[in-house]
Amino acid sequence: MRFRRQSVCFLLILALLPGCKGDKSPGPSKNNEKQDVSYDSLPGGSIAVIDAKLWTIIPEGVKIEVLAEGHDWTEGPLWLPDHNMLLYTDIPRNAVYVWKEGESAELYLKPSGYLGANFTGAEPGANGLILNSKGELVLCQHGERQVALMQSPVDDPKPRFLPLAANYKGKRFNSPNDAVYKSNGDLYFTDPPYGLPKQMDDPAKELSFQGVYKVDANGMVTLLTSEFSRPNGIAFSPDESKLYIANSDPQKAFWKVFKLTEEGTLGEGMEFFDATGLVATEKGLPDGMKVSKRGTVFATGPGGVFIFDASGELLGKIKTGQATSNCALNPEESFLYITADSYLLRVALKN
Repeated sequence: MRFRRQSVCFLLILALLPGCKGDKSPGPSKNNEKQDVSYDSLPGGSIAVIDAKLWTIIPEGVKIEVLAEGHDWTEGPLWLPDHNMLLYTDIPRNAVYVWKEGESAELYLKPSGYLGANFTGAEPGANGLILNSKGELVLCQHGERQVALMQSPVDDPKPRFLPLAANYKGKRFNSPNDAVYKSNGDLYFTDPPYGLPKQMDDPAKELSFQGVYKVDANGMVTLLTSEFSRPNGIAFSPDESKLYIANSDPQKAFWKVFKLTEEGTLGEGMEFFDATGLVATEKGLPDGMKVSKRGTVFATGPGGVFIFDASGELLGKIKTGQATSNCALNPEESFLYITADSYLLRVALKN
């Protein structure tokens, strides 16, 4: 379906949510002991309604739940259906955490992205997390500048990694950020400079551009585009005919959608929403995204999570008031899990 480009000038009708954070807000467990917890609502969290069709996706009166807090910067949420648990990263801490219903978040894997010592930048850890067709964990590793497979079962994590993509034509990547698998096994990922200690000005930066790539089953790396200044979130439409890509540049903060060719490369592309005008007033940039089975696009951006229907119409926004990095769906699509600054959050959905 054709996407209609939309302006950032729109009327927000706020459905404010009550609830204050109590004294026992869940967070990463200090002693790795399982603890029963209750979930509070996010202070100041709200739902911005653009179109009443939003209520076919989110129940009216829904609360934004705080599942964990106290992190440095959360990212990469991933639901593991066979284990009924959620993984997410804390990039500055170089760690992955695990969350299960009714329990406090716990440390799952460390180190997660940089395997050496004395990293001088701010973002050494893993960013995006995905599962391959075998249910194995694949990580976008900022510090190691590669996409890698964890060489241990997901229920017995060990910091042993096999690189799946580490360079393009002999030049090391910047810092792979987010990734998605196509059903045929091809791996697609984005490569902005955020994991480099000095980002664009880092002397170790080997590529002159920020790319979006495809890696086939034989390990062949194909550059799909270098047109993005800061490529970030990436997701397929349900039928895999389209690829969504976010650009997290404050001067060019937008989302674009491409038709895919039969070879899995990018065809015609179109910018369908420009959020540049919101950057000055709301925290965050276009970042991670997920697409539901019915084509709803949940895209993190300035101030929270933007919700587009399958035709590209903006229906509303989950306003976290935080710089919001990424989101994930459980298999039933009954919950949207959100990483935002120091928080792990959750919003119930209609499924």
